[in-house]
Amino acid sequence: MASTTVDRPGQVTSPARRRGFVGWFDPRGRRLGGYAFILNRLTGLGLVLYLYLHLGILSLLVQGPNAWDTFVDIALSPPFLLLDVVLLTGMLIHGLNGIRVGLVGLGLVASRQKALFIAAMVIAALVALAGALRIFGGEG
Repeated sequence: MASTTVDRPGQVTSPARRRGFVGWFDPRGRRLGGYAFILNRLTGLGLVLYLYLHLGILSLLVQGPNAWDTFVDIALSPPFLLLDVVLLTGMLIHGLNGIRVGLVGLGLVASRQKALFIAAMVIAALVALAGALRIFGGEG
């Protein structure tokens, strides 16, 4: 059973959430803005992970052309191409949601942030779909 918080006597608000890192991902009592915040954190962590993997993969260049060519052959396989689509989707979601957060933070669209989030996610989905078609279609 989730505990609740009381701001004033007689007024019950959202369920209490955990604090710390685990609390970042606790969905209890969240609205769309809270889910957008979680999504931004997850995509941000995913992009940081990708950065470290990318730097590790670039170290293959030091091992010579054969190591790099072997990696490129693996990277052109469908499972790795799917990871490219996941990366593209994460970048779009994080970037467009970040623009939304910036606009809301500046007070420019604070009253329209739900609509802006939905529009950003629709744009991200459409661009990711177009990117996936291009990645798997192989058209240059």
